[in-house]
Amino acid sequence: MNNAKMWLVVSPTVGVPLFLGAVAVGSFSVHMQVVKNTTWVADFLQGSASGGEEMASATILDETSMDAATVSYVMPTGDGLEVTVILPDGTSAKGILTMPETMASVDVHTPLIVQ
Repeated sequence: MNNAKMWLVVSPTVGVPLFLGAVAVGSFSVHMQVVKNTTWVADFLQGSASGGEEMASATILDETSMDAATVSYVMPTGDGLEVTVILPDGTSAKGILTMPETMASVDVHTPLIVQ
């Protein structure tokens, strides 16, 4: 231990409670500042819904007013199907739809029996 000689100067019956008290005071002050300087902690402790009035990023979209994207074409590839999607603003995006893998060790027709 690096600070073993400290106990020759400070008695452990004084040093240990002093150290633990300093940790408790520091922890309490940090938690108090979090409660004072944030709005969500008080809302959480009162049981309000998360986000409150500041929940702008998770708004529910009205799907009836949205233009739908259309699939332009589907082309088979070695890995699966390549799909080109035309978005409402005219841009296009490509995606590859892969088929589910069948593992060599899995036999669908044989039931698994564990004893």
